Amino acid sequence: MRIGIGIPNQIRNVDPTVIPRWAAVAEEAGFATLGTVGRFAYPGVADTVALSAAAAVTSRIGLLSNVMLAATWPGILLAKELAGVDGISGGRLRLGIGIGDRPDDFVVEGCGLAGRGERTNRDLETFREVWAGRPVGGGPNAAVPPGTRQIPLLFGARTPAAMTRMARWGEGYIGGSFPAPLAAPSFETARQAWKQAGRHGDPHLVALIYFTLTAPEKGRANVYDYYSGRSAEMATVVAGGVATSAEETKQAVAAFADLGVDEIVLNPATDAVDEIQRLADVVL
Repeated sequence: MRIGIGIPNQIRNVDPTVIPRWAAVAEEAGFATLGTVGRFAYPGVADTVALSAAAAVTSRIGLLSNVMLAATWPGILLAKELAGVDGISGGRLRLGIGIGDRPDDFVVEGCGLAGRGERTNRDLETFREVWAGRPVGGGPNAAVPPGTRQIPLLFGARTPAAMTRMARWGEGYIGGSFPAPLAAPSFETARQAWKQAGRHGDPHLVALIYFTLTAPEKGRANVYDYYSGRSAEMATVVAGGVATSAEETKQAVAAFADLGVDEIVLNPATDAVDEIQRLADVVL
């Protein structure tokens, strides 16, 4: 089972200069993956920027958006940005996609909340075409250099449409930031959707855990703040699931391991860089 750590790109008012340092320290500590949390209407750093910074200062660790609200970008522009991130990293990016449900995240004209599911389906086709090097804009030029690869896709969300999208386009499924008992049904649904689509084997399953080993109250407050825009009930559940000690962290990891997940990304609830080695000492 792979163990990764998130980048604190969506901690409220994060200092952006922390991000490249965080990425370098996480790689040195031995984590398998660096993840990002994504939305627009929040005072943090965009996934693409955080992933670019991480790509530039690391050479081995995997990069994963978990998850990026792809429907908030124009598809063809996002495809080019992601190809650049993947190229800079030497082919270490995996794209975790969600469609979002907060109206204030949809700030680009023509990329509104309505129709985001169908738009995502069209954008997935666009991604493949752009990454394949087909001409764009009606002219003779591709948007990406030769050798650009098809970036592996994973999908979040629990709707039937999301599961269908995952089984058709994806390599796996990313669960929500809930405790293992609450996340378990979505992993099982993902497995069933995969088999129903005639895919061989099982989808790659990624679990998410929030943690802080230095500031329990602040960490829970940060997580509650981030999710409170959706609902107080959801924010309470997610914040209540933050692992705040070595023992709680070990128990959370073990609970997801028992569900048979392939990868766990522990997302930080604060942007304190010393959290990285503390976590490594617990889970690696």
